[in-house]
Amino acid sequence: MAIQYKFPEGFWWGSATSATQMEGAASEGGKGLNIWDYWYSQEPNRFFEGVGPESTSDFYHTYKQDIKRMKEIGHNTFRLSISWSRFIPGGEGEVNQEAVTFYNNVIDELIANDIEPFVNLFHFDMPLEMQEKGGWESREVVEAYTTYAKKAYEFFGDRVKKWFTFNEPIVPVEGGYLYDFHYPNVVDAKRAFQVAYNTMIAHAKAVEAFRTFDYPDSKIGIILNLTPSYPRSQNPADLKASNICDLFFNRSFLDPAVKGEYPKELVDLLEEHGQLPEMEKGDAQLLKNNTVDILGVNYYQPRRVKAKEHLPNPYSPFMPDWFFDNYEMPGRKMNPYRGWEIYEKGIYDIMINLKENYGNIESFISENGMGVQNEERFIKDGRIEDDYRIEFIQGHLEWLHKAIQEGCNAKGYHLWTFLDNWSWMNAYKNRYGFFSVDLETKERTAKKSAYWFTEVSKNNGF
Repeated sequence: MAIQYKFPEGFWWGSATSATQMEGAASEGGKGLNIWDYWYSQEPNRFFEGVGPESTSDFYHTYKQDIKRMKEIGHNTFRLSISWSRFIPGGEGEVNQEAVTFYNNVIDELIANDIEPFVNLFHFDMPLEMQEKGGWESREVVEAYTTYAKKAYEFFGDRVKKWFTFNEPIVPVEGGYLYDFHYPNVVDAKRAFQVAYNTMIAHAKAVEAFRTFDYPDSKIGIILNLTPSYPRSQNPADLKASNICDLFFNRSFLDPAVKGEYPKELVDLLEEHGQLPEMEKGDAQLLKNNTVDILGVNYYQPRRVKAKEHLPNPYSPFMPDWFFDNYEMPGRKMNPYRGWEIYEKGIYDIMINLKENYGNIESFISENGMGVQNEERFIKDGRIEDDYRIEFIQGHLEWLHKAIQEGCNAKGYHLWTFLDNWSWMNAYKNRYGFFSVDLETKERTAKKSAYWFTEVSKNNGF
């Protein structure tokens, strides 16, 4: 068959995951508690079917076989995260040698299979002791994180060439401090903005620390879930709503990470409403001097907004949602299982925006994927026939290909995720993997999409 969509030489084909969602062994190997272990122990009822992070997909014990499977289905790259609470239990102090051994083994095994490891330092999994000190509200925790980052570079930087400080740093802000779907379940915008701001300070300090090491060909970046904010119409009120939405949910991290400064409009808006975070002398320069080399882009669904139908309740907590309402576009294509819109062109729009407004920074799709409930409905002859996932990936790749043809600096595509994994409060409700995982036996079975992806990677296109 003729290849219609050919990707550039050396394109990164692979998948992404995170420590808490895949490793399991939550109380083994000297690991300390993180906020997920703790919250689950307190309120197991808030997790789908009461399933916690104790064993998840058990990668801690099965990484050798799993990496072999990655190789078999055409991975040349793979993103994982280091668990801060495993690497430095308690968040500060001695490095845990058992964790060093584990991560060394995983990195070496990946490299032995010609899979380049991409390593992320923080994926929602704050060590409990650090949260008790105030989490990202605390500058002390920012310093502890910087020390942790340095130690990680020291131990693994001789082999890891792609580093990322944070994955979706806005999610702990939204979940933990605005909308009550992550621990510590605070609803307070002022504190949320402080958390967001200090996270970017932590990011800049980790970038600064990275650049004191002499690792040739190494790059450091951040992974952001960029979601274009589409206005309902071209009415100025709708356009204003979408612009404010974009400021809060995209540019609040994208601008300081790539341009080294916050959008003036956002600063003015927060100031007007008395919501500005506390800043310290030297912060602005720190951000300016430590912009990223590379950007990971997570994209799942678009955000559609319209002007507010009603004035915000003056007695309710201040929220970004004071400035826009979500809009359900008639006729939109849906993933009925997750309740998310599927809009493949969004991936193209993000890339064009990066090209036109962010210096065409080197980037890649670091997550894109489709979560589906009860996938056993689609088993035929022992295999999940996930044609819907193949169609989803293909549709997004077609638009990514178009962006690359038009000069966008996109270097790869990682599916979320390699194996069905534990997904925070949703636990195992929606399955995302190339491989299904039997929760009882932990047995892995390749889905149809895994075979399809093998061909795509082999042909560098489809």
